[in-house]
Amino acid sequence: MSTYLPTIKQLQYLVALHEHGHFGRAAEASFVSQSTLSAGIRELESLLGVTLVERSRRVIRFTPLGNQVVEKAHRLLREAEELSELVLAAGKPLSGELRMSVIPTIAPFLLPRMLPRLRRERPDLKLFLREEPSQDAIASLHQGRADCVLLALPFPTGEVDTAHIADDRLFVAMPEGEPRDPPDEIPAAMIDDGRLLLLEDGHCLKEHALAACNRPGLRANAAMIGTSLHTLVQMVDNGLGVTMLPEMALEAGILRDTQVVARPLKAKAATREIVLAWRRNSPRSEEFRLLAEEVRAG
Repeated sequence: MSTYLPTIKQLQYLVALHEHGHFGRAAEASFVSQSTLSAGIRELESLLGVTLVERSRRVIRFTPLGNQVVEKAHRLLREAEELSELVLAAGKPLSGELRMSVIPTIAPFLLPRMLPRLRRERPDLKLFLREEPSQDAIASLHQGRADCVLLALPFPTGEVDTAHIADDRLFVAMPEGEPRDPPDEIPAAMIDDGRLLLLEDGHCLKEHALAACNRPGLRANAAMIGTSLHTLVQMVDNGLGVTMLPEMALEAGILRDTQVVARPLKAKAATREIVLAWRRNSPRSEEFRLLAEEVRAG
Protein backbone atom coordinates (compact mmCIF):
# COMPACT_ATOMS: atom_id res chain seq x y z
CA MET A 1 0.00 0.00 0.00
CA SER A 2 1.36 3.42 -0.94
CA THR A 3 2.48 5.58 1.98
CA TYR A 4 1.89 8.72 -0.05
CA LEU A 5 -1.55 10.14 -0.78
CA PRO A 6 -1.95 12.97 -3.28
CA THR A 7 -3.28 16.21 -1.85
CA ILE A 8 -6.52 17.77 -3.02
CA LYS A 9 -4.54 20.77 -4.26
CA GLN A 10 -2.23 18.61 -6.39
CA LEU A 11 -5.19 16.85 -7.98
CA GLN A 12 -6.86 20.21 -8.64
CA TYR A 13 -3.70 21.42 -10.42
CA LEU A 14 -3.54 18.25 -12.52
CA VAL A 15 -7.21 18.47 -13.52
CA ALA A 16 -6.85 22.17 -14.37
CA LEU A 17 -3.88 21.44 -16.64
CA HIS A 18 -5.80 18.67 -18.37
CA GLU A 19 -8.80 20.97 -18.90
CA HIS A 20 -6.86 23.98 -20.22
CA GLY A 21 -3.91 22.23 -21.92
CA HIS A 22 -1.62 25.12 -20.97
CA PHE A 23 0.31 25.78 -17.75
CA GLY A 24 -0.36 29.52 -17.79
CA ARG A 25 -4.12 29.22 -18.32
CA ALA A 26 -4.38 26.38 -15.80
CA ALA A 27 -2.51 28.46 -13.21
CA GLU A 28 -4.77 31.44 -13.87
CA ALA A 29 -7.88 29.27 -13.45
CA SER A 30 -6.42 27.89 -10.20
CA PHE A 31 -5.55 31.38 -8.88
CA VAL A 32 -1.87 30.50 -8.41
CA SER A 33 1.36 31.32 -10.22
CA GLN A 34 2.49 29.12 -13.10
CA SER A 35 5.56 28.04 -11.13
CA THR A 36 3.39 26.98 -8.17
CA LEU A 37 1.12 24.87 -10.36
CA SER A 38 4.05 23.32 -12.23
CA ALA A 39 5.88 22.53 -9.00
CA GLY A 40 2.76 20.93 -7.52
CA ILE A 41 2.36 18.60 -10.50
CA ARG A 42 6.08 17.72 -10.52
CA GLU A 43 5.90 16.91 -6.82
CA LEU A 44 2.88 14.68 -7.48
CA GLU A 45 4.77 12.84 -10.23
CA SER A 46 7.89 12.53 -8.10
CA LEU A 47 6.15 11.10 -5.08
CA LEU A 48 4.08 8.71 -7.20
CA GLY A 49 7.18 7.73 -9.15
CA VAL A 50 5.52 8.09 -12.57
CA THR A 51 5.29 10.56 -15.44
CA LEU A 52 1.78 11.94 -15.87
CA VAL A 53 2.51 14.79 -18.29
CA GLU A 54 4.96 14.91 -21.18
CA ARG A 55 6.29 18.44 -21.57
CA SER A 56 7.88 20.20 -24.51
CA ARG A 57 8.24 23.83 -25.48
CA ARG A 58 5.00 23.90 -27.43
CA VAL A 59 3.02 20.79 -26.52
CA ILE A 60 1.66 19.36 -23.28
CA ARG A 61 0.61 15.74 -23.65
CA PHE A 62 -0.81 13.53 -20.92
CA THR A 63 0.47 9.96 -20.79
CA PRO A 64 -2.08 7.12 -20.90
CA LEU A 65 -1.58 6.68 -17.15
CA GLY A 66 -1.91 10.44 -16.71
CA ASN A 67 -5.32 10.38 -18.39
CA GLN A 68 -6.42 7.56 -16.08
CA VAL A 69 -5.23 9.51 -13.04
CA VAL A 70 -7.14 12.61 -14.23
CA GLU A 71 -10.33 10.57 -14.60
CA LYS A 72 -9.93 9.22 -11.08
CA ALA A 73 -9.02 12.70 -9.80
CA HIS A 74 -12.32 14.07 -11.12
CA ARG A 75 -14.19 11.52 -9.03
CA LEU A 76 -12.11 12.16 -5.92
CA LEU A 77 -12.52 15.92 -6.19
CA ARG A 78 -16.26 15.51 -6.69
CA GLU A 79 -16.43 13.35 -3.56
CA ALA A 80 -14.49 16.00 -1.63
CA GLU A 81 -16.90 18.65 -2.84
CA GLU A 82 -19.86 16.55 -1.76
CA LEU A 83 -18.30 16.24 1.69
CA SER A 84 -18.31 20.03 1.95
CA GLU A 85 -21.85 20.13 0.55
CA LEU A 86 -22.98 17.73 3.27
CA VAL A 87 -21.83 20.19 5.91
CA LEU A 88 -23.42 23.12 4.09
CA ALA A 89 -26.71 21.29 3.76
CA ALA A 90 -26.85 20.89 7.54
CA GLY A 91 -26.64 24.65 8.03
CA LYS A 92 -28.77 27.49 6.73
CA PRO A 93 -30.26 26.63 3.31
CA LEU A 94 -29.26 28.70 0.29
CA SER A 95 -26.31 30.33 2.00
CA GLY A 96 -22.61 30.34 1.21
CA GLU A 97 -21.15 29.66 -2.23
CA LEU A 98 -23.09 28.02 -5.05
CA ARG A 99 -21.82 27.60 -8.62
CA MET A 100 -24.45 27.50 -11.33
CA SER A 101 -23.97 26.97 -15.07
CA VAL A 102 -26.67 28.45 -17.32
CA ILE A 103 -27.08 27.83 -21.04
CA PRO A 104 -26.96 30.88 -23.38
CA THR A 105 -30.56 30.49 -24.58
CA ILE A 106 -31.77 30.91 -20.99
CA ALA A 107 -29.26 33.16 -19.25
CA PRO A 108 -30.07 36.59 -20.78
CA PHE A 109 -33.82 36.09 -20.46
CA LEU A 110 -34.31 34.38 -17.09
CA LEU A 111 -31.43 35.71 -15.00
CA PRO A 112 -32.51 39.40 -15.04
CA ARG A 113 -35.81 38.32 -13.46
CA MET A 114 -34.28 35.82 -11.07
CA LEU A 115 -31.20 37.54 -9.65
CA PRO A 116 -32.81 40.63 -8.02
CA ARG A 117 -35.21 38.39 -6.09
CA LEU A 118 -32.39 36.10 -4.94
CA ARG A 119 -30.33 39.07 -3.76
CA ARG A 120 -33.31 40.32 -1.76
CA GLU A 121 -34.57 37.03 -0.38
CA ARG A 122 -31.26 35.17 0.03
CA PRO A 123 -28.62 37.74 1.00
CA ASP A 124 -26.32 35.02 2.42
CA LEU A 125 -26.17 33.18 -0.90
CA LYS A 126 -23.03 33.86 -2.94
CA LEU A 127 -24.00 32.74 -6.45
CA PHE A 128 -21.26 32.24 -9.06
CA LEU A 129 -22.68 32.06 -12.59
CA ARG A 130 -21.10 30.52 -15.67
CA GLU A 131 -22.72 30.70 -19.12
CA GLU A 132 -21.88 27.77 -21.38
CA PRO A 133 -23.57 25.51 -23.98
CA SER A 134 -25.54 22.52 -22.77
CA GLN A 135 -22.87 19.88 -23.35
CA ASP A 136 -20.20 21.91 -21.56
CA ALA A 137 -22.59 22.74 -18.72
CA ILE A 138 -23.37 19.07 -18.10
CA ALA A 139 -19.65 18.25 -18.21
CA SER A 140 -19.03 21.00 -15.64
CA LEU A 141 -21.72 19.49 -13.43
CA HIS A 142 -20.37 15.95 -13.53
CA GLN A 143 -16.76 17.07 -13.14
CA GLY A 144 -17.56 19.24 -10.13
CA ARG A 145 -16.99 22.68 -11.67
CA ALA A 146 -20.71 23.46 -11.24
CA ASP A 147 -23.08 22.55 -8.41
CA CYS A 148 -26.22 22.84 -10.54
CA VAL A 149 -27.24 23.73 -14.09
CA LEU A 150 -30.13 25.65 -15.61
CA LEU A 151 -30.82 24.05 -18.98
CA ALA A 152 -33.54 22.92 -21.36
CA LEU A 153 -34.76 19.38 -21.95
CA PRO A 154 -34.77 17.09 -23.79
CA PHE A 155 -30.98 16.79 -23.66
CA PRO A 156 -28.72 13.90 -22.59
CA THR A 157 -27.66 14.70 -19.03
CA GLY A 158 -26.41 11.46 -17.50
CA GLU A 159 -27.33 10.68 -13.91
CA VAL A 160 -28.90 13.85 -12.57
CA ASP A 161 -31.95 14.90 -10.62
CA THR A 162 -34.05 17.78 -11.91
CA ALA A 163 -36.70 20.22 -10.79
CA HIS A 164 -39.17 21.65 -13.28
CA ILE A 165 -38.97 25.42 -13.81
CA ALA A 166 -41.19 26.14 -16.82
CA ASP A 167 -42.42 24.96 -20.21
CA ASP A 168 -41.08 27.23 -22.95
CA ARG A 169 -42.91 27.20 -26.28
CA LEU A 170 -41.06 27.59 -29.59
CA PHE A 171 -42.01 30.36 -32.05
CA VAL A 172 -41.13 30.95 -35.69
CA ALA A 173 -39.64 34.42 -36.22
CA MET A 174 -39.84 36.01 -39.68
CA PRO A 175 -39.67 39.46 -41.31
CA GLU A 176 -42.87 41.46 -41.08
CA GLY A 177 -45.19 40.72 -43.98
CA GLU A 178 -43.73 37.27 -44.66
CA PRO A 179 -46.00 35.53 -45.31
CA ARG A 180 -48.50 38.30 -46.02
CA ASP A 181 -51.31 36.53 -44.19
CA PRO A 182 -49.54 34.42 -41.54
CA PRO A 183 -51.72 31.91 -39.72
CA ASP A 184 -52.04 31.99 -35.95
CA GLU A 185 -49.63 29.04 -35.83
CA ILE A 186 -46.91 28.16 -38.33
CA PRO A 187 -46.87 24.49 -39.39
CA ALA A 188 -43.40 23.02 -39.80
CA ALA A 189 -44.24 22.26 -43.43
CA MET A 190 -44.37 26.01 -44.16
CA ILE A 191 -40.71 26.51 -43.21
CA ASP A 192 -38.40 26.80 -46.21
CA ASP A 193 -35.46 24.43 -45.67
CA GLY A 194 -32.97 26.76 -47.30
CA ARG A 195 -33.96 29.81 -45.24
CA LEU A 196 -34.01 28.34 -41.74
CA LEU A 197 -31.36 29.93 -39.53
CA LEU A 198 -30.32 27.99 -36.41
CA LEU A 199 -27.70 28.21 -33.72
CA GLU A 200 -24.32 26.60 -34.22
CA ASP A 201 -23.53 23.14 -32.87
CA GLY A 202 -23.41 22.80 -29.10
CA HIS A 203 -26.70 24.61 -28.39
CA CYS A 204 -29.57 22.33 -27.40
CA LEU A 205 -32.13 24.76 -28.85
CA LYS A 206 -30.94 23.79 -32.33
CA GLU A 207 -31.79 20.16 -31.61
CA HIS A 208 -35.11 21.14 -30.04
CA ALA A 209 -36.06 23.11 -33.15
CA LEU A 210 -35.10 20.30 -35.52
CA ALA A 211 -36.92 17.72 -33.41
CA ALA A 212 -40.03 19.88 -33.28
CA CYS A 213 -40.11 20.18 -37.06
CA ASN A 214 -39.63 16.40 -37.47
CA ARG A 215 -38.28 16.92 -40.97
CA PRO A 216 -34.95 15.24 -41.90
CA GLY A 217 -34.48 17.71 -44.75
CA LEU A 218 -34.13 20.57 -42.28
CA ARG A 219 -31.30 18.81 -40.50
CA ALA A 220 -29.43 18.38 -43.74
CA ASN A 221 -30.07 21.80 -45.27
CA ALA A 222 -30.44 24.26 -42.42
CA ALA A 223 -28.02 27.20 -42.47
CA MET A 224 -26.76 26.67 -38.91
CA ILE A 225 -24.58 29.75 -38.53
CA GLY A 226 -25.96 31.74 -35.61
CA THR A 227 -23.84 32.23 -32.48
CA SER A 228 -26.63 33.65 -30.31
CA LEU A 229 -30.37 34.29 -30.45
CA HIS A 230 -29.73 38.03 -30.72
CA THR A 231 -27.55 37.39 -33.78
CA LEU A 232 -30.27 35.26 -35.36
CA VAL A 233 -32.85 38.01 -34.81
CA GLN A 234 -30.60 40.54 -36.54
CA MET A 235 -30.14 38.15 -39.46
CA VAL A 236 -33.91 37.71 -39.78
CA ASP A 237 -34.39 41.49 -39.47
CA ASN A 238 -32.08 41.89 -42.47
CA GLY A 239 -34.09 39.47 -44.59
CA LEU A 240 -31.63 36.57 -44.48
CA GLY A 241 -34.17 33.95 -43.45
CA VAL A 242 -36.38 32.77 -40.60
CA THR A 243 -35.50 31.27 -37.24
CA MET A 244 -37.01 29.77 -34.10
CA LEU A 245 -37.12 31.52 -30.75
CA PRO A 246 -38.21 30.39 -27.30
CA GLU A 247 -41.14 32.17 -25.70
CA MET A 248 -39.01 33.45 -22.80
CA ALA A 249 -36.85 35.38 -25.29
CA LEU A 250 -39.94 37.02 -26.79
CA GLU A 251 -41.27 37.93 -23.35
CA ALA A 252 -37.89 39.51 -22.56
CA GLY A 253 -38.23 41.80 -25.60
CA ILE A 254 -35.73 40.26 -28.01
CA LEU A 255 -37.75 41.57 -31.00
CA ARG A 256 -37.92 45.12 -29.67
CA ASP A 257 -36.87 47.74 -32.27
CA THR A 258 -36.90 45.19 -35.10
CA GLN A 259 -39.18 44.48 -38.05
CA VAL A 260 -39.50 40.83 -37.02
CA VAL A 261 -42.73 39.07 -36.01
CA ALA A 262 -43.15 35.70 -34.33
CA ARG A 263 -45.87 33.07 -34.51
CA PRO A 264 -46.15 29.84 -32.46
CA LEU A 265 -44.75 26.74 -34.13
CA LYS A 266 -47.46 24.16 -34.80
CA ALA A 267 -45.89 20.81 -33.93
CA LYS A 268 -46.20 18.00 -31.36
CA ALA A 269 -42.84 18.80 -29.72
CA ALA A 270 -42.95 22.58 -29.97
CA THR A 271 -42.01 23.12 -26.31
CA ARG A 272 -38.79 22.75 -24.35
CA GLU A 273 -38.74 22.13 -20.60
CA ILE A 274 -36.60 24.45 -18.46
CA VAL A 275 -35.16 22.61 -15.46
CA LEU A 276 -32.62 22.97 -12.69
CA ALA A 277 -30.35 19.90 -12.66
CA TRP A 278 -27.86 18.63 -10.10
CA ARG A 279 -25.85 15.47 -9.48
CA ARG A 280 -27.98 12.54 -8.39
CA ASN A 281 -27.92 11.84 -4.64
CA SER A 282 -26.26 15.18 -3.88
CA PRO A 283 -26.50 16.04 -0.17
CA ARG A 284 -27.75 19.47 -1.24
CA SER A 285 -30.74 18.08 -3.16
CA GLU A 286 -33.31 19.76 -0.92
CA GLU A 287 -31.44 23.03 -1.22
CA PHE A 288 -31.53 22.79 -5.02
CA ARG A 289 -35.26 22.10 -4.93
CA LEU A 290 -35.66 25.22 -2.83
CA LEU A 291 -33.56 27.15 -5.35
CA ALA A 292 -35.81 25.90 -8.16
CA GLU A 293 -38.79 27.30 -6.29
CA GLU A 294 -37.02 30.65 -6.04
CA VAL A 295 -36.29 30.61 -9.77
CA ARG A 296 -39.92 29.82 -10.60
CA ALA A 297 -41.11 32.64 -8.34
CA GLY A 298 -38.69 35.10 -9.94
